Amino acid sequence: MPTNETPPTPGDARAPAADGRPADGPDRARQWSPVGGAPGGVGALLVLADGRFPAGGHAHSGGAEAAVAAGRVHDAASLEAFCRGRLHTAGLTAAGLAAAAAAGLDPLALDDAADARTPSSALRATARRLGRQLMRAARATWPSPELDALAAARPRGAHQPVVLGLTARAAGLGPPDAAYAAGYEAVSGPATAAVRLLSLDPFDATAVLARLAPELDQVVARAADAARRALDEGPGALPAASAPLLDIAAEQHATWSVRLFAS
Repeated sequence: MPTNETPPTPGDARAPAADGRPADGPDRARQWSPVGGAPGGVGALLVLADGRFPAGGHAHSGGAEAAVAAGRVHDAASLEAFCRGRLHTAGLTAAGLAAAAAAGLDPLALDDAADARTPSSALRATARRLGRQLMRAARATWPSPELDALAAARPRGAHQPVVLGLTARAAGLGPPDAAYAAGYEAVSGPATAAVRLLSLDPFDATAVLARLAPELDQVVARAADAARRALDEGPGALPAASAPLLDIAAEQHATWSVRLFAS
């Protein structure tokens, strides 16, 4: 449909607003292309979401170790219930933050928003450690001035979902791609950890992830929609789903003298 708006000048870059919202820029519409349709393509998304990407996630169980010790996760069915709960709470929150960072919201404002959404000090520390590790891998893989700026502003690490979204942006991916990477990580980490913690059949763990795939699609859609609204409303529009039991378990897990996973 024709409009009276003047198209942006190629190469025009404008600073984010004071509340973290980006000014309209030339790539704003491009970033909402279907998953894999952004310039980075499906290949870049696969690299970013690959569990072998050296971002440090293999050392963390996503709360599964504490859940196994408490008896809440003991087989494939209970693992699926745990991952489903994690996907719709911590996963949705992480996916929203990642999508917003990929959309161009101010990463420092998003980092503050992530802090506000993470009541557990143990989980805040974990998120920043993982963010620092991901930042190292991201800057080596997809060099970007935006990544450099965030690394300088947060030398001890920004929250991992924020770094993930900015990494997706550097790789030429859009907000839905970033949300998929964050949401998938929220369930794949615990599923992989359960194989080691319970000697669970890897086929059963993979089947859990496959059964959760339609719900992952739903979470990504909610996260991407929230990120779109955050462009106009600021980070307050992003999901803030809570999982108190994950927070409590993380605080307990951090006190263990012997554990298989860092978190």
